[in-house]
Amino acid sequence: MSLAVIQMVSQSDILANLASARRLLEQAAAGGAKLAVLPENFSALGRRDSAETGRNEALGQGPILPWLKQAARDLNLWIVAGTLPLPPLGQPEAKVRACSLLVDDQGQEVARYDKLHLFDVDVADSRGRYRESDDYAHGQDVVVAQTPVGRLGLTVCYDLRFPELYSELRKAGAELITAPSAFTAVTGAAHWEVLIRARAIETQCYVLAAAQGGTHPGPRETYGHAAIVDPWGRIVAEQDQGEAVLLAERDSSEQASIRARMPVASHRRFFSQGATRPASIAE
Repeated sequence: MSLAVIQMVSQSDILANLASARRLLEQAAAGGAKLAVLPENFSALGRRDSAETGRNEALGQGPILPWLKQAARDLNLWIVAGTLPLPPLGQPEAKVRACSLLVDDQGQEVARYDKLHLFDVDVADSRGRYRESDDYAHGQDVVVAQTPVGRLGLTVCYDLRFPELYSELRKAGAELITAPSAFTAVTGAAHWEVLIRARAIETQCYVLAAAQGGTHPGPRETYGHAAIVDPWGRIVAEQDQGEAVLLAERDSSEQASIRARMPVASHRRFFSQGATRPASIAE
């Protein structure tokens, strides 16, 4: 089954971003993709009205969710909708979360993952300070869902720095893991490739790393380098900057062989029930 990872350079105009995303999704579907992954903040980057946007979407008054479901139906495509701001279900007035939705080819919501790790970091770039927790609440759940291309684990951007989440996804049966992102140019140049490859190697999963790649309002510069990484840690498709649609096939037989020849899941000893734990360090 074909996989598609999309890179965008989203701006502050939601409708213009949705038009760009639709065009890229059409390219993915034309290329034979059954599942496509949009980047973090695909519908807008650089706005500060996430609370209002999320409330409108939750009340059925926003453009993003109807657009998403229609695109999935029109293109016969499963879509991981990067992130968009949404409050918890049934709580339209609550603080929004950075929500990654999985929608099937009938436009039905199959799974929802709310970003667990929020990017509250100082970066040596022109912006200098990032505080996602000012606008978003933390998620709480680890999410894996069945799709036509395999069991899919959901993560977002900064989650890449927390390998324990990926270990939990593997234990929950993940065969592919999405990582829609908007890495800064500085942190991306330092760590993006090593992180996406490491997460693929340690979980023996395909990592579908959609990205933002360019200059956005704020000002903000994102690293790009959207990629598809196979379970051996090989980058099988990549785009440095600008818009792109990356396509690859999942080779389930090779993945099974990798897991059989290197059975790391069954060899894990620390932090599992009955396992030996590291000795404490004496003061």
